[in-house]
Parts: sequence; C-alpha cells; structure tokens
Amino acid sequence: MTNDVQILNNGYPMPAVGLGVYKIADEQMEEVVRTALDAGYRAFDTAYFYGNEKALGSALKHSNVERDELFITSKLWNDYQGYDQTIEYFNKSLDNLGLDYLDLFLIHWPCENDQLYIESYKALEHLYEEGKIKAIGVCNFKIHHLEKLMKETKITPQVNQIELHPYFNQQDVQDFCDEHDIKVTAWMPLMRNKGLLDDPVITDIAHRYDKTPAQIVLRWHLGHNRIIIPKSQTPKRIKENFDIFDFNLELTDVAEIDSLNKNARQGKDPDDVSIGDLK
Repeated sequence: MTNDVQILNNGYPMPAVGLGVYKIADEQMEEVVRTALDAGYRAFDTAYFYGNEKALGSALKHSNVERDELFITSKLWNDYQGYDQTIEYFNKSLDNLGLDYLDLFLIHWPCENDQLYIESYKALEHLYEEGKIKAIGVCNFKIHHLEKLMKETKITPQVNQIELHPYFNQQDVQDFCDEHDIKVTAWMPLMRNKGLLDDPVITDIAHRYDKTPAQIVLRWHLGHNRIIIPKSQTPKRIKENFDIFDFNLELTDVAEIDSLNKNARQGKDPDDVSIGDLK
C-alpha cells in the first residue's frame, strides 16, 4: 500500500493522505499513531488549538519511523496572530512536538476583522526563509482572503486547508487554488459522517466498487487532486481510510458525486470568525 504524494508549489512533497488528530486525547495518541504508521500513514495534522501537540510528538518519537519520512503540520491559533506572537507560538508548537522544523505551518483562520493575518503570514515567510518551516499556508481562506494575502505578501501559500466534502465542495475556491497552484487540503472530508455516508448515490457507487462509502468519498477527493486528512481513532477506520490506492473512480462516478453539492457548510463561515471566537 502506498500513499500518493502531491508536489507543492515550492517543490516540497506532501503525502496526499494524512491523519487528522483533532480531539484525540493524549492517552489515546500513542495507539492511534502506531496504528496509523502501521497502516502506511506518514503525515499527521495537528494544531496548537487541539492541545495535543505534545502527545503527538511523544508518540512519533517512540515510533521507529525516521523524521525525514514524516510530514507534520500544525497551525497558528487565532488568539496568537500578529508578527511577534506568530513567531512565539510557532516556537511553542515546535517545542511541544519536539521537532527541529515543521513540514507545514498554517494560519488557522483569517480573522479578517482583526486585520492581523497579513503580518502573521509575513512572520511565516520569515520562518520559512530561515528553514524552520518547509512549506507555509492557510486554513479556511476564501478567495477574497487569498487575493488580499497574495497582493500584500511575497510567497504564494503552498496549501489552503478548507472544509470540503460532497455536500460542500467549494468549487469556486478549489478553482482559484488550482489556478494559482495552491494545494487544497480537505478537512472534514467525510462530513464527520453526518448522513453523507448513507447517501444513496454514495452507497450505490460503493456497492459497485466493493468498497465502503467512506473509501468512495475519499477516493473522490483524490480524483480532484486534493490532500485529505480524515480523522479517526478507531483502528479499523484508520486502516480503511488509507486503503484507497488500489482503485480509481470512473469520471461519470466522480461527476455524480460532484452533483451532490448542497453548499451545506458544517463548520463556521470564515467571514464570521474573529480573534476570541471558537474557544
């Protein structure tokens, strides 16, 4: 079993499938990470806000996988935006994880009303130029956020991590990112199973391919050249979510899943998130 690799716009390789560790408790992390590594995962997505960077770092340290085989992503939380605080909290994340560098560091939300994401990103550029981060990017940025960012900074983001699933495919953002060679990472790629995996279109396609509905949806994402970070702490699902490299969906099936879009956002609208929100 292999993991496809996406080449970011600076030439740095990023695994197409990673494990999201949001809400994975410290006491569960070691077993989750061991299961994931055994299944073939090499990319792990955390954030300062998740409160489990130390547990992830410890679990990875106890594994027998070399650092250069891993791809570790973390994120700057809203409350710590601003140039100096970005550098301070990047270093805290690095220390929590017990690492010398991060593969990817992202601004968690634009928080546009606070007008700090530009200087936060300039701090990321500085850290990138110092070699402390191999790739930089953003999360939850809409087109207008990206346009402003790219106008006022030097480095085009390598990644934009956004909520994306068949019921909310953000095709306009995807098209913009494709046009500017920004890789899209889908968070909540399975919509946290809020009915999506019971959709008759998904279940019918799954039956025809002899795959699970989750595998069909994840393969649909890969068919659109996205990176995905499904979260699970159940060993069976961790393995199942990675076991998607032995088939491709026919273009007609991809199109049928595309047609399920309902613009049904599950998380917060980025335009409505400010510093101090989402505690």
